[in-house]
Amino acid sequence: MRLALEAAEQAALGGDVPVGAVVLSPHGETVSVGHNEREAIGDPTAHAEVLALRRAAAGLGEWRLTGCTLVVTLEPCVMCAGALVQSRVARVVYGARDEKAGAAGSLWDLVRDRRLNHRPEVIEGVLAEVCAEQLTRFFRDR
Repeated sequence: MRLALEAAEQAALGGDVPVGAVVLSPHGETVSVGHNEREAIGDPTAHAEVLALRRAAAGLGEWRLTGCTLVVTLEPCVMCAGALVQSRVARVVYGARDEKAGAAGSLWDLVRDRRLNHRPEVIEGVLAEVCAEQLTRFFRDR
């Protein structure tokens, strides 16, 4: 999570909401890192999770990220939750809950919907206070 927090700081420096994500291999090695880049590249899909998943797939040469873990500072939104399911990650670990747009347990629980063919394990609240403070500080300063 600390690496994801560092990535989130990079997003903030570029004027984006500070969200960072890391994909870990089944053995716990870092495969890819991403942070929000919507403002930087003008792409509404350039969320930290999507970018980290794309980079992991490119690096591994496989779109199925079976056994991998995505670690992210903020609970994934609906788009990112869908990407997690489609990429077949084994688990998602997140810090702060997103009561307004979260889709991994708070507002929705897309990733564990029993109607889907893949449901990653969800671990929430890792360094939640630190992750939430990073976001609060960003929006307070704006």
